[in-house]
Amino acid sequence: MQPSGPPSAPPTLASTLGRAPTRAFPVKTRKLQLSRGADRPLPTTVWYPAAGDGPFPVIVFSHGLTARPADYASILSRWAGAGFVVAAPAFPHTSGGVADFDVVDLLNQPADASYVLTRVLALDGKAGDPLRGRLDRVHVAAAGHSGGGITTLGMLTGARDERLTAAVVLAGRQALPGTFSGPEIPVLFVHGKQDLTVRYIEGLAAFRAVPWPKGMLTLPNAGHVVTGGADFDIVAGATTDFWRWSLYGDAGAGRRLDRRDNLDSDF
Repeated sequence: MQPSGPPSAPPTLASTLGRAPTRAFPVKTRKLQLSRGADRPLPTTVWYPAAGDGPFPVIVFSHGLTARPADYASILSRWAGAGFVVAAPAFPHTSGGVADFDVVDLLNQPADASYVLTRVLALDGKAGDPLRGRLDRVHVAAAGHSGGGITTLGMLTGARDERLTAAVVLAGRQALPGTFSGPEIPVLFVHGKQDLTVRYIEGLAAFRAVPWPKGMLTLPNAGHVVTGGADFDIVAGATTDFWRWSLYGDAGAGRRLDRRDNLDSDF
C-alpha cells in the first residue's frame, strides 16, 4: 500500500492541518440518555478529550452481541486520547443483560448508530455543552466489533449513512441486506485467524466485497476478542493510525500503516 491521502472533503481546521494532534489528551467520559422512539432506548457513553479546542473527528462505535460499551473502554479511550470523540450506544435488544435479546434486531442497529451520530454532532452547537465548538462535523466515522461490525457494514450498504468518511470493522462480516453504495470511503478490517465466532473467511469475504480503498489487518494467533497483550497493542496502534490518516489527513500515520506487518491494503 502507498497511502497518499483520504478522500477529499470540505476543509475544516482538522483537515487543513494535515496532521493529527501530537499530544496524548486526558480522557473524560459522559453518559447521554438517548432514545430513537419509546421502544428504542440508546444510552450512550461518550469518550472525549478532556483538553484541547479541537475540532475533533467523531466516531460512533457499535458493540458486539451481549456486550456493553464499557467492555471496549480500553481501545475507545485510546482513540479518544489521540484526539477523537467516540460515542458508543448500548443497543436495546442485543446488549449485555437485556431481558428480550433478539439477534434479528441487528437489522435496526445501523439506523440506531446513525441517530446517535446525529445527536452527538448536534452537541457542537449546544450552548454550555462541554463539546460545543469542539467537534469536526465533516470528518465522522463508524466502527464496531462482531455484531457491531455487522452494524457498521450496514451503515455502508442498505442503511448507508453518507456522512461517514471512514470505517473500521473488527471481527465482523456482511450479514445485512444491501450493497455498498454512496461516496467512496476507506475501510479497515481487523480479524483474528483463530476466530471461531465469526470465521476469518467471512471477514475476508466482506473485505473483498468493499469496492473502495480498504485494508485487512490479519492477526495470525488471535481469536474473536482481543483484550490485552501484543495483539491488543497491534490493534490499538493500527486503528489509531488509520483514524489519524483517514480523519486528520496525517501522512505520517499513513506511512506507519504502510510499514505494518500482516496488513493487506490498497489505501
